[in-house]
Amino acid sequence: MTQASLWRGVIPAITTPFTADGAVDHDFLARHARLMLDAGCTGIVPLGSLGEGATLGFDEKVAIMRTLVAALGDAPVIPGIAALSTDEAVQLARAAKAAGCRGLMVLPPYVYSTDAREMGAHVAAVIGATDLPCMLYNNPLAYKTDFVPEQLAELAAAFPNVQAVKESSGDLRRIAAIRALIGDRLEILVGVDDAIVESIQMGATGWIAGMVNAFPKESVQLFEQAKQGSAAVTDLYHWFLPTLRLDTVPKFVQLIKLAQQEVGLGSERVRAPRLVLQGEEREQALRVIRKAIAERPEA
Repeated sequence: MTQASLWRGVIPAITTPFTADGAVDHDFLARHARLMLDAGCTGIVPLGSLGEGATLGFDEKVAIMRTLVAALGDAPVIPGIAALSTDEAVQLARAAKAAGCRGLMVLPPYVYSTDAREMGAHVAAVIGATDLPCMLYNNPLAYKTDFVPEQLAELAAAFPNVQAVKESSGDLRRIAAIRALIGDRLEILVGVDDAIVESIQMGATGWIAGMVNAFPKESVQLFEQAKQGSAAVTDLYHWFLPTLRLDTVPKFVQLIKLAQQEVGLGSERVRAPRLVLQGEEREQALRVIRKAIAERPEA
């Protein structure tokens, strides 16, 4: 697989399924990941924000990597690498390489977010821990750290294995700014579901998708239509947008897992401190999800 193809297409930020007693459900995880690939997705990103990586222990993360590598054959597994400390993140990156992962999604550290010097040193340590291709995850809303285009350019110049950025600032101008500064040096992937069509129009080449966990075929179709500039994308996007917007709120994990449960592709179980939705909040989400199911476009 070439550098470019590793970072292109629809790559699910896969959810982490749990059994009734709270353990990771490895059997379902493997089946669900294969279903994503059968729908046309190009790889899998586990252990990110949607994968509840912050509530998983080190050994659980490594076990998830191994399950997915064994399940997916040649398709790339690109785990999120994040921890409270830089040392643990470095160890996790090395464990990912040992497990057979094909690339890394490098996040800022959990909890502690400060200036550009410290954040740059953290991600540089993780990127330099292996020779695996790396995608930097920029999500200032979630992680309080904003890797601006100039910082991305510095990291790309210092580390040849920095190949991509998952741009989740929500600012579409960032894509143009990165391109203006460093051209095609980095692949740009979008991590905000309800900005995917606009991001592709601005030059994004991949989608680290969330609601794909519940609607895989429609997600791949939306990406392909947007990439091709098809007029049909307008109607598909209009149908999908209310559901895609569930990816952009604090309880996006619960909402996406609830959608999975509604379509028969998983369970709404989450790991505390997250709790399953209830009351009017849950009913409101179900109205959005069930409307999307009832009006689902024919394949």
